[in-house]
Amino acid sequence: MKVRDEVPDKYKWNLEDIYKTDDVWKAEKERIQEAMQQMGKYKGKLTQSAATLLEALELNTSLAKEMTRLFSYASMKSDQDTRVTKYAGMKQELQQVFAQYSALTSYLEPELLASLDENKISQFVSQAKGLEVYQFYLKDLLRKRAHRGSEEVEKVMAYSSLMSGNASTIYSTFFNAEFPHPEIEIDGKAVRLNPANFALYRESKDRNVRKKVFETYFGKLHEFHRTFGAQLSGNINAALFATKARNYNSTLERALDADNIPTGVYHNLVKNVNDNLATFHRYLNLRRRMLGVDTLHYYDLYAPLVEQVDLSYTVEEAIEHVLKSLKPLGEDYIAVAKRAFNERWIDMYPNEGKRSGAYSNGSVYDVHPYILMNYNGKYNDVSTLTHELGHTMHSYLTNKKQHFANANYSIFVAEVASTFNEELLNDYMLKQIKDDRTRLAILGNYLEGAKGTLFRQTQFAEFELMIHDKAAKGEALTGEDFDKMYLELTRKYYGHDKNVCIVDDNVKSEWSYIPHFYYNFYVYQYATSFTASTALSEKVLKGSKSDLEKYLNFLSSGSTKYPVDLLKDAGVDMNTSEPFDLTIAKINKVIDEMERILTRLGK
Repeated sequence: MKVRDEVPDKYKWNLEDIYKTDDVWKAEKERIQEAMQQMGKYKGKLTQSAATLLEALELNTSLAKEMTRLFSYASMKSDQDTRVTKYAGMKQELQQVFAQYSALTSYLEPELLASLDENKISQFVSQAKGLEVYQFYLKDLLRKRAHRGSEEVEKVMAYSSLMSGNASTIYSTFFNAEFPHPEIEIDGKAVRLNPANFALYRESKDRNVRKKVFETYFGKLHEFHRTFGAQLSGNINAALFATKARNYNSTLERALDADNIPTGVYHNLVKNVNDNLATFHRYLNLRRRMLGVDTLHYYDLYAPLVEQVDLSYTVEEAIEHVLKSLKPLGEDYIAVAKRAFNERWIDMYPNEGKRSGAYSNGSVYDVHPYILMNYNGKYNDVSTLTHELGHTMHSYLTNKKQHFANANYSIFVAEVASTFNEELLNDYMLKQIKDDRTRLAILGNYLEGAKGTLFRQTQFAEFELMIHDKAAKGEALTGEDFDKMYLELTRKYYGHDKNVCIVDDNVKSEWSYIPHFYYNFYVYQYATSFTASTALSEKVLKGSKSDLEKYLNFLSSGSTKYPVDLLKDAGVDMNTSEPFDLTIAKINKVIDEMERILTRLGK
């Protein structure tokens, strides 16, 4: 693990594209704080004319764009090294600015709701063409009328944001900057099990190392289960407050209503996956067979499936494979992807204090998207790289085509673009590789994706549903409660009682290091997107030019329609079971091929 200054600049993102220096950031923040006071002059006058409404919405959008840019800079600076308190402080400053601005504009939506109906919106759009950009927003606002309050209520809700994110902030700071990550000895060397090293060494070929890594890491997490429990419980309570204040029946309904997604989509996903756990168990039995163990344990789930094949790639090799795999998407798509690699849009390697995991940030509208990686040189890292590049291309294409007001696409569709790229990478690699053992490794990686994205994320989604329902009933939620619920659910998914995969007791602590539980019903979208991208990739790889055009149009549509409608335009109807059924069929097909190869190899 290097310190940041030891990483060559070409592997670090260039945040100077956003602001040249921290002083420039500070000056811009002060300018925005002064400029946002202008929003007050529209109070009571918003709907006097189409021109006035357009002027107010344009100013509101411009300020939101610049505040988002300010926050993105501070956030990414902080993520480079979470131990640097300066940037954590800058993030806090922006959170206060957002709260102040929300309070200042708390009149906006109540005033619009009091004065507008669909006829008046249409009339105003005809009088001021610039309002066409805001037509979807205005009509969606009318749809949510029952969940909006008076100006005073909206002001209270705005100021509540100063507290509502505290649990998540405390968790992130504690886990990334102050958590005492344990040390273990591996091959005679002391290794600190930070998140990046945990992800690396849980893939060890040595089963004893894997077992030791899981026991040590989860054991240390368990030492703080009371603290983690209080943090997560605080986050759920914040969601409950917003749910009751907004007149929703449940935290799930509130979370999904933002994108007009029926709660049935969520419940159907959980039901469909539970009904098809036999397919998941089939994969787990295949993994047991390939590892050559009598009994599969949870600490075996990340071990390389094919011991003789070392699927390791330098960053340069990874870039080459990713770019070649994207050929079905056309030269224009590839040209922009090359810019991401060549113009320092990506922060590639782990360093001391760096935020764990990976993400793409496309919110700096007037610049370009950024990618945070913690590249470790494995095939899974190559897959993660193309996954995040999918997000980046989605943001880039949307930002180029759409007004900022319509550029913030839903997470429900965001994960389609990323998992689609993973499908293309697997397809490309399989076409290049004829060696049985290497094919086993690539096919196995697809199944790993299915395990992690469809089954594991749905398990997380079901866990979220359970803990939110428990809190809604007024029941206590402590670290011990989370432990018990998580362990029981994990054992159900992995067939513990059927001896498919033994989920050891220490796995009960895994929930405490999953940051997505602070996002409130976020993870289910990984699973729904996985099924949607499976269906779409089949169309693009085997279909006509029009299928590709529809997909690229989807990537540049932003939030001009509801997510389910956007996917329908792209060629996938999420109101049917077809995407899920196609995905289960593909998983079984991959398992079939792997079993044939194993038989051919005499295993």
